[in-house]
Amino acid sequence: MVPDEAAGRGRPRGVPEPEPLGPDSLTWKYFGDWRGVLLAPWAGAMQNMHPKLGAGVAEHSRFFEERWQRLFRSLYPIGGVVYDGPRAARTARQVRGYHATVRGTDRHGRPYHALEPDTFYWAHATFFMLTSLVADRLGPGLSEAQRRQLFEEHVRWWRLYGMSMRPVPASWEDFQAYWEHMAAEVLEDNRPTRDVLDLTLLARPPAPRWLPDAGWRLVRGPVARASVWFTVGFFPPAVRRRLGYAWTARDERRLRRLGRLVHLGWKLVPPARRYHPRARAGWERARGRRPQDAPSVETPARNLPPERERNSPRHYVPPSAL
Repeated sequence: MVPDEAAGRGRPRGVPEPEPLGPDSLTWKYFGDWRGVLLAPWAGAMQNMHPKLGAGVAEHSRFFEERWQRLFRSLYPIGGVVYDGPRAARTARQVRGYHATVRGTDRHGRPYHALEPDTFYWAHATFFMLTSLVADRLGPGLSEAQRRQLFEEHVRWWRLYGMSMRPVPASWEDFQAYWEHMAAEVLEDNRPTRDVLDLTLLARPPAPRWLPDAGWRLVRGPVARASVWFTVGFFPPAVRRRLGYAWTARDERRLRRLGRLVHLGWKLVPPARRYHPRARAGWERARGRRPQDAPSVETPARNLPPERERNSPRHYVPPSAL
């Protein structure tokens, strides 16, 4: 059974809204940073390796039919849980609601529901670790105190969903043990994970609009191989072994050099261009450059699901698009 609060029926009466994260947090500094898109295959693979989450993706998701659109529209509500300020808890309930109908039985006869706290928390844990990797491996690095700060912030972030606190580790040390246990004992090799890592037929990304489709097909192979190598480098060693990937000391040195280059190059990007639009709107409100009651920034039409799917409760679609 899924608890009422996890099934999207709202917060119990009399219980105050949890405190949202703000611009003083490290999570604000790094989560909405466009560098996180470089780790999107990592996050997708790590999430899908969870047996129950992977089963839900296999049976309910159209992600692989519209990778770029799904990725870029999902960033709006997921980012809103961090950057929407007083509205963050409402955004979190919306995100939780998209998962309410994702349930079934996998091919091994195991029942699953996307809102089982352990399953939903695993996805949240990967977003926390993605934030940490952006800061530590593609950014300036993290001190031990900053790692602990990010952990405490991820707990506040989780509270916004109104889910059970049962699966949340009690401390940073406990989280590290949880992460290692999941990698070594729980995550599995499955089709949704392999599909995430199969980039051989990946459509042209939306950013290089100047690149014709023929040009993209020419460079897609090398880009796909480099992306998979980059992704594998951030996997825990136990996950690499389970998926059959080798990783050498030379690979690790190359990845760390690349991470430093990304960090140095990022300093040349204008601050206004470093963040996803939903995150950028949060920063603008915090700095008084956007009204506090301004409407939420929503995904543009190019990212919307096919028209026949727009009434599905599983899809984020702004009301203006319906």
